[in-house]
Amino acid sequence: FVEYIRRRFKYNHLDVDYTLWQMLYLCVSPFKVYRTTQYHRQTKNQWARDDPAFICVLAYFMVIATTGYLIAFHKTGGAFVRGILYGVVVDFALVSVLVSTCFWYVANAYLRIDHASASHTTEQRVEWLYAFDVHCNAFFPVFMLLYVGQYFVLALVLKEGILATLFANALYAFSFSYYFYVTFLGYDILPFLQYAAVFLYPIAVICGFFLLSTIFGVNIAQVLLRSYYG
Repeated sequence: FVEYIRRRFKYNHLDVDYTLWQMLYLCVSPFKVYRTTQYHRQTKNQWARDDPAFICVLAYFMVIATTGYLIAFHKTGGAFVRGILYGVVVDFALVSVLVSTCFWYVANAYLRIDHASASHTTEQRVEWLYAFDVHCNAFFPVFMLLYVGQYFVLALVLKEGILATLFANALYAFSFSYYFYVTFLGYDILPFLQYAAVFLYPIAVICGFFLLSTIFGVNIAQVLLRSYYG
């Protein structure tokens, strides 16, 4: 872990090209990314990335996207600085740590195959860094949809009316559903876990919330954007 952190400050040790390849395929074919994860396990004897380039690039993108929203909502001075810090430290770093820790605990406590009845000779556990990787992988398509894509349709999602509400709520529902789908893929490839499909269950809740919020005319984009940026 110490070496992982140290490499963040050495640009020549970061494989940015491979990171950008992963980011592309997380959006169009996430299963290919996890196929390379399986290969990484065979060659490096660990599931987690040993290269922090993905986190560095994603944090950089978060700064750019948050800056764009702050400018769009006319934030200046202290509000601008607080917005940047909140977007990177809270929205990205803190939430990532909390969600990763939660999923890591659930996977190790409830989803591991019973060692006594399994054929494995050694007990295996989900690495916390791998749980963090899975979360970041799943978060990137959400980032592209709700930070980048939404930015270019702000005029639409902030409108009043059923069509704007339907579009905005569908965008959020699809984004969060895709998050749990990519999360499922990340845990499903681990041979010592079972019932990884539990990570798909929240999609049913998301669909129900989408229907209810749309029926009652609650535009999720408006609620969140105004709570963030006023």
